[in-house]
Amino acid sequence: MTIELATLETNEIWEVIDLPPRKKAINSKWYYTVKYKPNGTIDKYKAMFLVQGFTQVKDKECTHTFSHVAKLPIVRMLIAVTTIQKWSLYQLDVNNSFLHGYLDEEAYILPPKGYSIPPGKACKLQRSLYGLAQASR
Repeated sequence: MTIELATLETNEIWEVIDLPPRKKAINSKWYYTVKYKPNGTIDKYKAMFLVQGFTQVKDKECTHTFSHVAKLPIVRMLIAVTTIQKWSLYQLDVNNSFLHGYLDEEAYILPPKGYSIPPGKACKLQRSLYGLAQASR
């Protein structure tokens, strides 16, 4: 949890402000998983901070939720063309990819457990978080 909170603070995901009148803060929660090595032993314990975006109202709290997704036949075709042409093909994995998207809408969340802020305050999101309806955009 400490590593996840440090990542969120480093990326300036939110700012702590007074919750504006008639605005609702979205609940949040921690999700815990255990990562295993190929031999079955425990590699690490991982905590991920999630926003309960299923409570957002479409066209009121979020507008665009569409995200581009590559379909498997297109990926296969790309690999075939690069093989035939003898081109180089590279893969890129972006860590914390959801944290790189900026939000167009105003979104407020309740702070995660373990992150203390004064009563009556909320976290105004500057960037998207896992679980938001518009996060994958």
